Amino acid sequence: MNERHDDVVSGYISFYESLSLEKVSDLRSFVHEDVRFKDPFSDVSGIEAYKKILSSMLIAVPDIRFEIHHRACDGGVCFLRWTSTATVKWLGKDPWIIQGVSELLFAPDGRIISHIDFWDASTQFYNRIPVLGRLIRLIRQHVASD
Repeated sequence: MNERHDDVVSGYISFYESLSLEKVSDLRSFVHEDVRFKDPFSDVSGIEAYKKILSSMLIAVPDIRFEIHHRACDGGVCFLRWTSTATVKWLGKDPWIIQGVSELLFAPDGRIISHIDFWDASTQFYNRIPVLGRLIRLIRQHVASD
């Protein structure tokens, strides 16, 4: 990884760890105009679509926080290991904790051209939804090997 990538990744980590509606417009400093963002719920291209996802998330879950625990970079790819924590009122008082990894790829100008999140939506999200969670647990029990 070159020094320019290192600066972009460091700034991107700071951006996410202090994410707020007011700071969403700062995304342009770190990601390319044609950035692709993908997670278990979204797959969009373009900075405006990415900003819309972040803004919608912050409106729906205003107390969401991200903590980046580790980064590993080699050449034109960087992986970030992270935890997000939030309160989702309709699911109770317990904090919603999601652990995942993001893969970042870089454009020729050094900014991020691809951000793909990998995390287990089944156990960390769907399982917490009352009726759906019960159904998923039953399916898991049925297909689990003894």
